[in-house]
Amino acid sequence: MSTVTIDDVARLAGVSIKTVSRVLNREPYVRDSTRERVEAAAAELDYTPNVSARALAGGRSYLIALYYDNPSPGYVGQIEQGAMAACRRAGRHLIVEEMLEMGAGVQDSIAAFHARVRPDGVILTPPLCDRPELLAALDAVNAAYVRIAPSWGLERSPFVYMDDRAAAFEMTAYLQSLGHRDIAFIGGPLDHVAAARRTEGFSDAMAAAGLAVGPGRIQRGEFSFRSGWEAGERLLQDPQTRPTAIFAGNDDMALGVMAVANRLHIEIPSDLTLVGFDDSPSAQVVWPQLTTVRQPTAEMAAVAAEILIERNSADKDTRGRLLGFKLVVRESSGPPRGAAARP
Repeated sequence: MSTVTIDDVARLAGVSIKTVSRVLNREPYVRDSTRERVEAAAAELDYTPNVSARALAGGRSYLIALYYDNPSPGYVGQIEQGAMAACRRAGRHLIVEEMLEMGAGVQDSIAAFHARVRPDGVILTPPLCDRPELLAALDAVNAAYVRIAPSWGLERSPFVYMDDRAAAFEMTAYLQSLGHRDIAFIGGPLDHVAAARRTEGFSDAMAAAGLAVGPGRIQRGEFSFRSGWEAGERLLQDPQTRPTAIFAGNDDMALGVMAVANRLHIEIPSDLTLVGFDDSPSAQVVWPQLTTVRQPTAEMAAVAAEILIERNSADKDTRGRLLGFKLVVRESSGPPRGAAARP
């Protein structure tokens, strides 16, 4: 069989090759009727654009890079899925790069990668989105980038975020509504802005309810199962000082606490209420299933990719995209023993 070309699509749709190219590249200012006719012709012919040829013709690589440095596989997986889906819809490809080393060599590393791959844009996940040396390196090669949940320099680039502080406040208030007063919180890495905002939301909700946060009730973690396990060991070993509820700053840490509770024969939720944050896939495959905050992780990545693809970063009104969250109540939460939930 002969290879289907863009000329064939243009001939079947009754338009010029340039119009077909504009439709396939998701460029604006194409009539809906024309776009539908071209897309129908491409589908009928099973036409797949050649990425290399498109790159040579248009000066683009049709590649979007995703940089990440996060120990939570669930979070990274959802980020990848969201960005990949958006790229696939727009005829782009996603390249995923783990970046663990920062410092003097990052500028040379970024320059070499961008000279070799020539991505059309970069998605930066936290905490990389707040690393000044990385942002400077990207600026030096004139790279377009979108940041997910940055904490500073919001004028530098478009960004996508959710209100972590409000979400943590709402989850803490939910625990209080169940009757919990002695609540512990496991935060994330010190250099992760979302972790800091979640800790603030927990503290705000405790203060708003007139509840003191006891000594050792805020533990530090690293968004990993191991750090959740270690915090759980510290919080649960002594039956006389155990909190009635633990709010972990992400689901991986909550699962670490759950493992400790199982080892110590602490029943969830009758002996201990345990909640998390993210609504990662693992939150639904454990028992009891985890009550958690569903943040729109995949959607944030998809929106970031769409901003790069649409090239609308110059529009001040779209620099910051706020996405919503949802409290997902499952079996791991309930009132403490002897207490009734408040209405």
